Amino acid sequence: MKTAISLEEKDIPLADRANMVYMGTSITSGKARAVVTSTGMSTELGNIAGMIQEIGDETTPLQKKLEEFGKWIVILCFALVALIFVMGILRGGKVLDMFLTSVSLAVAAIPEGLPAVVTISLALGVQRMVKRHALIRKLPSVETLGCATVICSDKTGTLTKNEMTAQAVYAGGRLFKITGVGYEPKGEFLFEDKPVNSKDFPDLNKALVIGALCNAAELAGDNNGYRIVGDPTEGAILTAAAKTGISKESLEKDFSFVEEIPFDPERKKMTIVRRNDKETLTAFVKGAPDILLSDCAYIEENGSKRAMTEEDRDRVLKANMDLANQAMRVLAVAYKVLDKKYERYEAKLIENNLTFAGLVAMIDPPREEVKKAIKECKEAGIKTVMITGDHKNTAVAIARELGFFKEDSLALTGEELDAVNDEEFYKEVEKIPVYARVSPAHKLRIVRAWRKIGGVVAMTGDGVNDAPAVKESDIGVAMGITGTDVTKEVSDMVITDDNFASIVAAVEEGRGIYDNIKKFIHYLLSCNAGEILVMFVASLVGLPVPLLPIHILWVNLVTDGLPALALGVDPVDPGIMQRPPRPKNEPVITKERAILMLTQGAFIAFCSLFAFVFVLFIEKEGIGRARTAAFIVLACSQLFHSFNCRSMTESLFKIGIFTNKKLIAANLISFFLQMAVVYMPFSQRIFKTEPLGLFDWILVVTISSFPLWAMEAVKMINKKRKEAL
Repeated sequence: MKTAISLEEKDIPLADRANMVYMGTSITSGKARAVVTSTGMSTELGNIAGMIQEIGDETTPLQKKLEEFGKWIVILCFALVALIFVMGILRGGKVLDMFLTSVSLAVAAIPEGLPAVVTISLALGVQRMVKRHALIRKLPSVETLGCATVICSDKTGTLTKNEMTAQAVYAGGRLFKITGVGYEPKGEFLFEDKPVNSKDFPDLNKALVIGALCNAAELAGDNNGYRIVGDPTEGAILTAAAKTGISKESLEKDFSFVEEIPFDPERKKMTIVRRNDKETLTAFVKGAPDILLSDCAYIEENGSKRAMTEEDRDRVLKANMDLANQAMRVLAVAYKVLDKKYERYEAKLIENNLTFAGLVAMIDPPREEVKKAIKECKEAGIKTVMITGDHKNTAVAIARELGFFKEDSLALTGEELDAVNDEEFYKEVEKIPVYARVSPAHKLRIVRAWRKIGGVVAMTGDGVNDAPAVKESDIGVAMGITGTDVTKEVSDMVITDDNFASIVAAVEEGRGIYDNIKKFIHYLLSCNAGEILVMFVASLVGLPVPLLPIHILWVNLVTDGLPALALGVDPVDPGIMQRPPRPKNEPVITKERAILMLTQGAFIAFCSLFAFVFVLFIEKEGIGRARTAAFIVLACSQLFHSFNCRSMTESLFKIGIFTNKKLIAANLISFFLQMAVVYMPFSQRIFKTEPLGLFDWILVVTISSFPLWAMEAVKMINKKRKEAL
């Protein structure tokens, strides 16, 4: 509500500048003449546009890590391939053969399928997110969600229902609580925690009747759902009245409308004058309790009115304070029977010597699903921060009810934030989960402070004033229902139901996608390490070349490829939200994972060389059959190994063999393709393979499964070791 009154205070927060109107503001009622004080980029909207322009685009953590990873893998692979080439020449190998082998190893060593799998994983993740009300605008930001450490959210509509709900009525010296939420006229009144009938309490009934008659809103709908036409606060009063069977439409048949004195920020009251069937005029009034009480000379108690005493006034003010301290918005209701008809119904003539009837307290309740989502955030090591334009007490009460405002937590208004310098703010920012009465510049400063101390920030927003902070954050989240086009345009993700729980669901999907990318990389690099070690060890000990270049290329392009793709779409680990966020600067391949990959590669290489040596020297078969055995064992051991890569800690049998049916299908297809290469005559000529006997197949299957059983044993030992600690 705007006013022409001059404000004497200095540095008034933007939301409290009641005598200013801004570019882009919508006028719902009234008329005024304004003086233009700023234009263009000097307006508040212009300042927001300037802040957006100053913020540049940044690459996501995944893009940075994959770029760094790509450089290192190329350097390392070419160094190893060059070493194998030199060793082969030194031991008498032909230059052309060693060159072809080295090129084949170079192709095999580099995971050229990485971009495709990353894109597929992200795209499939986007599809899953859409089902969970998260629409991704920028594909790489999907993974960024997985390392989010802070979610900065608006209050109204995101953490709360955006439905004002009457919670209590104070009338006749009694406090009645109200059950039910939103605009559904279902619920009941409780006095001392026991259900009551409003007809047994005339003071309660009178207060609700006044609230319904001094009301410009309408409660519309049927059993399929209700909605409010008009002001949400007035709608909450209508809903409370409807819960006792009081209908505004029915009341208006007995009390016809005469005149309305609209709400005014100076008076902080509104009045509607109505006439009953006996031609009696009554003024029904509602407004701010402290202001309205000063106009009351009488009080309604036990169904009749009497003179109001100072003790009555103090009791009402105390009840008002108790309700306000619970972050409720409180309105007082009163009435006055007019002794004559006026030519003009003016506030100064009507709003005096009123009879106080009661207080109605209401609040925008938090979403039930948000409580669970915030609990998940806490378990996942993600901090929740509320940034709202609402009042501080209201914001703190909602945050406390949702569980992220503790005894040692702090709350700051925009004005208080201005009084804190950057260094102090950086030290205290982790202790501040609530910001109230903030401006766009404040939101931007909060996001930058979290990023300064190393946080990965997801910032939600709906209005134009949120756009700078949304763009500055690591993951900008726009509201799909209430969000403006400007905010959606600078965002990375749009929440289609404006629900905080959907953001948390998107974080879970983001973590799952990054996990799958790591599984894919782990699988390919450990398999590639096995291929390189086979050739390296054979060259080192002077064995004949165990694999031909075409064998290496086939395994790399066909046998490796399909299981790797299937790992990229592995189901999300059920316990993924019990882990802390990964560090922002954590490499894709950590030191521990690199050691594990080399160990698993060594298992695969050992199996292939064992089969090669056994057939060549023990069975005394020819080099062709020995290479075929090594070729099949290399391919099959990698297929078995793909099941290892589903988890570094949990047993395959605990995860469930059939929980990733795509991986089973990929392994079966790869196996049959491998058999075709070995047994089809034209493939035998190309790949220089020979059929194996029954004993050889028993040997192949036994040896090929070794990497799986070895890792199962390692996981079991590690788990028992952790349990012992």
